[in-house]
Amino acid sequence: MMALFVGFGLVVGILFGFFGMGGSFLVTPALLMLGYDASVAVGSGMAFVFGTAVIATLKHHDLGQVDYKLGVIMIVGTTIGIEVGRASVYYLEELGLAGGVISVAYVVLLGGIGLMVTREALKGDGGSGIDHEAADKDLSEYEIPEVAKKIQRTVRIPPMVTLRGDIRVSAWVITAVAFSTGLLSGFLGVGGGFIRMPAMIYAIGVPVPVAVGTDLFEIVFSGGIGSYLYGQGGGVDLAIVAPLLFGSALGARIGSAATAIVDSDGIKIYFGGMLLAGAVAVGIGEVGSYLGNQLLETLGLVLVIGAAVVVAGAIVYTTVASLRATRSQRAPAAD
Repeated sequence: MMALFVGFGLVVGILFGFFGMGGSFLVTPALLMLGYDASVAVGSGMAFVFGTAVIATLKHHDLGQVDYKLGVIMIVGTTIGIEVGRASVYYLEELGLAGGVISVAYVVLLGGIGLMVTREALKGDGGSGIDHEAADKDLSEYEIPEVAKKIQRTVRIPPMVTLRGDIRVSAWVITAVAFSTGLLSGFLGVGGGFIRMPAMIYAIGVPVPVAVGTDLFEIVFSGGIGSYLYGQGGGVDLAIVAPLLFGSALGARIGSAATAIVDSDGIKIYFGGMLLAGAVAVGIGEVGSYLGNQLLETLGLVLVIGAAVVVAGAIVYTTVASLRATRSQRAPAAD
């Protein structure tokens, strides 16, 4: 079991660094399928989020992808949301409904957001990668989604905040996004990244690389607060968290570095595909649990792990292929 957790931690670490989300959107349902109590699955997922976020944020800081002003504003709303979500989990657990409700929520959110992000990415022009170490003027080259433009024009309630990439938005919009994702973070046991990252892109208008890096910075706090609160109630199992973190230490560095190479539409497509695969896997597992069918439960668990492995492998492959292509283009020029 420990080897499984270490390997899964490596894979999830790659996804974490690349997408700016903790990967506990896979860890928590996997633990539920393995038979752990809902509070332990959620709490351990939060603790894993915290540890891996610290590792990945340091790498994104080096790449200049973290907007600390945005991150600090979001922390306030997220903190309140986490506590509300955590209280909801324990209430549902007392009613014996927590596991089923959480799994259904995963399927709906993963599937819905995955479809939205994939559709939007396929509409993109597939532009080339960006030098994330460059100045803000390069970040401003990213096209702001129409939804974000409409929100920026409509919601002009002071105070207004200027973010990296010359984005100007009301602090109240940021706070609303933070509270909503914090609520889901505490309820589902995730850093909230699979919701917060697209929310920052489509609701606030933040450039993709900055959304990834800033999301990780915010997850350091949301994951830390959530794991501490769950730990007080005995919801954190170090026998699960430690091997996961051991594997994710390397994976998070690999995934973070890959964001400087893969283009933004590529990141969105991988992200959407990952969420859709996760939705199908969790859905199958939940149906198996409801019907008492062990085969379906096992199939759901295999799909959760398999989806993570496939997407992480695709990220590594695309990164290596991009590096080789860049080197081959430079070689003739050097001659």
